[in-house]
Amino acid sequence: MPSAADLLALFPPGSALDADGTLMIGGCRLDDVAAEFGTPAIVVSEPALRQRARAYLAAFRSRWPRVDVAFASKSFPCTAVQRVMAQEGLHLDVAGGGEILSAVKAGADPGTLILHGNAKTDEELGIAVEHGVGLIVVDNTDDIDRLERIVPAGRRQPCLVRVIPGVVADTHASQATGHAGSKFGLSPDDARRAIDRIERSRVLRLDGVHTHVGSQLLHVDQLAEAVAPIAALGTFDTYDLGGGLGVRYTYTEHAPELDDYADAMVGQARALLPADSRIIVEPGRSMVAASACTLYRVTTVKHGAVTHVAVDGGMGDNLEVSLTGQRFEAAVVDRFGPVGDPVTVVGRHCESGDQLVDGVALPSPAVGDLLAVPVTGAYTFTMSNQYNGARRVPVVFANDGDARLVVRRDTWTDLLSRDVDD
Repeated sequence: MPSAADLLALFPPGSALDADGTLMIGGCRLDDVAAEFGTPAIVVSEPALRQRARAYLAAFRSRWPRVDVAFASKSFPCTAVQRVMAQEGLHLDVAGGGEILSAVKAGADPGTLILHGNAKTDEELGIAVEHGVGLIVVDNTDDIDRLERIVPAGRRQPCLVRVIPGVVADTHASQATGHAGSKFGLSPDDARRAIDRIERSRVLRLDGVHTHVGSQLLHVDQLAEAVAPIAALGTFDTYDLGGGLGVRYTYTEHAPELDDYADAMVGQARALLPADSRIIVEPGRSMVAASACTLYRVTTVKHGAVTHVAVDGGMGDNLEVSLTGQRFEAAVVDRFGPVGDPVTVVGRHCESGDQLVDGVALPSPAVGDLLAVPVTGAYTFTMSNQYNGARRVPVVFANDGDARLVVRRDTWTDLLSRDVDD
């Protein structure tokens, strides 16, 4: 049976219980956060976020002379999160025009941005070129066609070519990207042709190659397998090894340590890549997931064949359960600990699949209780939606006992703001 300490370990590093047993994150009592900002709300420990960024840089820069860590913004494309990453010296991996613009607003140097996407539009590439994005990852030959039209004469746009490594990832099918037949990237043979074409271009500059196996991988050897296929394509200045390191969501999961990941990737780089090359890694989930939790208010408790504990959020603020079947845990904020009979925590949306946690032990949950679901810093905010007219949730940064709003909750007016037919 898990203990209260086991449950606390799933919350952001530095989380603790106050004298009366109430959960605190970033030195802030979560009942106080709920009183000030309402629920649902994503609460981020800013110290944990910054420490993770520093740990990533230290792990890789201590092992390889030329290395950059690029935060995969798609996992948490909040301007305040991007700002923290830029302040801590990370580059930013952006997917689409919106993430470029939020990164620029966050104060990131456009030259440190890496643009991804399998279906980039003329508009997005135009935004990238206009702002001086440092690297554009060519995912297909249509990207080359568009860039050769858009990049003005006299300029050279640095590019990487994305290569399908042929690695079958041990993860959910929707999170696998490196297998043959993936919609992302080019086969090695097609990549060679794209490389040749870029090298002949008057406006493009080939800096190197990129690869990515998938997301939420819990075995570092699978991530390291991707190095050999791109090494076989030739000698380049830059090798972008992607991201994909998994995290621990539940008591039973065991995620690799950051040092193990760095050892595996750099070990392959030492064996296969030029010693003076630049390598890039692109952590997303493993950078931000554990830095946050989501706070909910219990609205109903229904006893029967299954005890359903319904909260005021759900798949509008966390699609991971419905989309990938990801398991989460939960805690009652002021009666902390995995004790009590198993219940199913469900959301407020009109779908039977709107379930947050199945079979979680909660101590006599009641209407009005605050629930905290840990490890929600990745792929929750970014996929939040307005299903059933739900208002998208706020993001609160907690640091040294101070809680500050960095993204406000939608207003009811926001829900109607795009209507043009009065």
